[in-house]
Amino acid sequence: MNFNDVFQFCPKCGSKHFGQNNEKSRKCDNCGFVYYLNPSSATAAFIFNEKGELLVNRRSKEPAKGTLDLPGGFVDYNETGEEGIAREVKEETGLDIIGSRYLFSVPNKYTYSGLDIPTLDMFYECTVAEGAQPVAADDAAECFWLPKSEVHPEQFGLRSIRHALNLYFNK
Repeated sequence: MNFNDVFQFCPKCGSKHFGQNNEKSRKCDNCGFVYYLNPSSATAAFIFNEKGELLVNRRSKEPAKGTLDLPGGFVDYNETGEEGIAREVKEETGLDIIGSRYLFSVPNKYTYSGLDIPTLDMFYECTVAEGAQPVAADDAAECFWLPKSEVHPEQFGLRSIRHALNLYFNK
């Protein structure tokens, strides 16, 4: 479901005269407020151990519950992408990021509570301490090191993650 189907009332004055302004926004005919649904920022990490294995999570929640994922998640208010990826990796795996390098971004759509939320997914290559062992927490059912030869994008449940894996490994 898209936001035009959900947001029927102006968030500023409550008027029901809150309609399509253009492809990117809605406008209130009562108070003139214009709302743009800009993407939320999200992050994901490519983390490799000393054997060259990729750290992956198994999702414990929808969307795509039970499928593989890269550690990451939404950036919080007043947080940089680098702070967001470090926090998300710590929350999901218990690992501390000791270095990160921005790679690229992928526009995406993330379905949450029945609503399609536009996102801009930012991908980082991150390092952790040698020998670090992840422990699944937060919304990761499990996390483990996966040999590069066993990384198959079709096993990852989110479209942007599959796309990023293809970009990363086919560069």
